[in-house]
Amino acid sequence: MDRIILTKAQARKIILHAAGLAKPAQFGKGKEAVYKLIDHLGFLQIDTNYVVERAHHHAIAARVPGYKPEWLDDLQSEGRIFEFWTYAAGYIPMHDFRFSLPVKASFLSRRKPLTSAEVNLMNKVLDRISREGPLMASDFENDRVTKSTGWWDWRPSKIALERLHLDGRLATLRKKDFRKVYDLAENVIPSSTDTTMPTGEEYSRHVIRRSLKALGIGYAKDIAFRGRYVKNSIKEELEKMVEEGELRRVEVTDLKGSPLYMLSEYRNKKINLSGDAFILSPFDVLNVYRHRLKNFFDFDYQVECFVPQAKRKYGYFSLPVLIGDTFVARMDSKADRKQQTLIVHNLHFESVKLTKAMVAQMGDAILDFAKFNQCKEIVIEKSNNKPVLKTLRGALS
Repeated sequence: MDRIILTKAQARKIILHAAGLAKPAQFGKGKEAVYKLIDHLGFLQIDTNYVVERAHHHAIAARVPGYKPEWLDDLQSEGRIFEFWTYAAGYIPMHDFRFSLPVKASFLSRRKPLTSAEVNLMNKVLDRISREGPLMASDFENDRVTKSTGWWDWRPSKIALERLHLDGRLATLRKKDFRKVYDLAENVIPSSTDTTMPTGEEYSRHVIRRSLKALGIGYAKDIAFRGRYVKNSIKEELEKMVEEGELRRVEVTDLKGSPLYMLSEYRNKKINLSGDAFILSPFDVLNVYRHRLKNFFDFDYQVECFVPQAKRKYGYFSLPVLIGDTFVARMDSKADRKQQTLIVHNLHFESVKLTKAMVAQMGDAILDFAKFNQCKEIVIEKSNNKPVLKTLRGALS
């Protein structure tokens, strides 16, 4: 198969369409749009950071106008999505359930041999949930024998719950305060769900299709990352799928490096970008791979909550701001929920020319983001562009 040669601008269009960011409401509105989005992406990453609304809700709100967080809970309670792992923890369409089985088998095979006490505790946890119904970690007695040393230093009962979730015997739901509720898998996973273990080839091809549907254009290493917990044949299957015509190799002008791939359906697809402004989560599917942002968008970004404070350039939780196909700013933000105030500690603009229309779009996006975070006031503390800051403050006051 011949390579498809694209300019960076053409590649950006494909990437943004695949990410659901070609235009607002690309998947419609309401709860069904949330399902269509998750079904399209195949995986919606969960993150616990609550500086602003959590990443999974943020990613949906950026794409589904008027999004209500309870819609995500509804979809899970209706058995249309479930929570598990790909390269991280997240929500997955229920019809992809069978492809979680190799991940569970891999977690189980890599588990260190358990002591008889650990096995007994897991059996007790299972027995209690089977008798009492769904339970949280807090429903189990405090069985810690040593003082906690940090966030991931779990109590034995919490470890038992997580082990049972990872090997598939328990499934999880979420309460409104984000706490996990554990239940027997057969009580959460609909009986009609396909639970056939996929072959290695089926699993690898599933990962490839799902990755490229969400990424649009991807490097082999990025596609393989989605299947990182399972021994796979992704690189081999990529080449087979190219030869079969399902995938195309892509060459992007002025971009050297590893081979790129995309689904053949994008070869002649007409894509128009609306040019709207989107405030994105650091954990958005568009932002997961730093090198992709650099290569395709000339945007060097990392979330600095993982960077020591002395080395931060833009702030603890700076949110990328995208207008059209250009990242125009980083917005270090915090939602003060008690005061109902969205605090922008630092609004750093990139070296791009901003039109009056773009500034207005940005103001509208900040207003929508504040409303989504249940904030009535907006405070922008500082910016590297004082004229634009003055305009925004006036528009947002």
